[in-house]
Amino acid sequence: MTSIITSPADFNVGDLYVDLRGAFGRSLFLKCEGFNFAGSIKLKAALEMVEVQERLGALAPGGTVVESSSGNMGVALSVVAAARGYRFVCVTDVRSTAAARRVMAAYGAEVHVVDEPDEAGGYLGTRLARVRRLCREHPDYVWLNQYANPGNWGGHYRTTGPEIAKAFPELDVLFVGAGTTGTLMGCARYFREHHPSVRVVAIDSVGSVTFGMPPGRRMIPGLGSSVRPAILDESWVDEVLHVPEVDAVRACRAMLRKGFLFGGSTGTAVAGALTWLDRAGAGDDLTAVTISPDLGNHYLDTVYDEQWGREVFDLDG
Repeated sequence: MTSIITSPADFNVGDLYVDLRGAFGRSLFLKCEGFNFAGSIKLKAALEMVEVQERLGALAPGGTVVESSSGNMGVALSVVAAARGYRFVCVTDVRSTAAARRVMAAYGAEVHVVDEPDEAGGYLGTRLARVRRLCREHPDYVWLNQYANPGNWGGHYRTTGPEIAKAFPELDVLFVGAGTTGTLMGCARYFREHHPSVRVVAIDSVGSVTFGMPPGRRMIPGLGSSVRPAILDESWVDEVLHVPEVDAVRACRAMLRKGFLFGGSTGTAVAGALTWLDRAGAGDDLTAVTISPDLGNHYLDTVYDEQWGREVFDLDG
């Protein structure tokens, strides 16, 4: 079937899944969200948040959007801003990938990189402080604030959740990585309201404070946070599982050996899902799905680099 589009937002593959049995010997399906012009699932939330501001009259062509991002949301908003005639200012940090920063700049975004950790040892608090300062200096800037914006989870409530339910009507458990918690909250709310028998398990990184755990070193951007997102409501989530980042790297590299190049957040989600399935003694009769937010192209200098793996995690190959 031929597809002809006029905007990058018109193309997003929502029905592609990988059966990970060949890589891990476990029945687990991976929803692939990296096949769009932003390269990640963040395009859904970016569109939702921008369109809400447009409907409210807060954004018009020529306006400026500002946001804090570790990478993928920044790229997604760069795409949306370029397509709709907005300026975009992204505040990111030194742990974001160089590739993501170059992509944002190529789309015309103004990229600020902070390098001082916040009180929890991450960079989100520092990034947010920079965004607030920019908004004071430029009152016309529109800050979407994905960490508190209901549009972040609303896009997934309308799209990601229903897509998974349609593909797997007999779904038993859904594993969702927690970064800003937009995907998590949107899917959890959708399944609780429409398919309450589905168990939703949040996957977070060790060192993230999102679910009340102590802060720690985190080297892979995407999942985890040094500041609890305001949109998080744990009452919608059935269970939380924390994954060491070294396990995320191992999962990524195991999938690579089968020809699948996925991002670090995907490795975290898959490693968490496999741990849960092992602990539960789950068999092939249980239908389990997790979500891949992006592909691995931006992680070649980190997750897939042998020297980086040795220096950061003492990994050998």
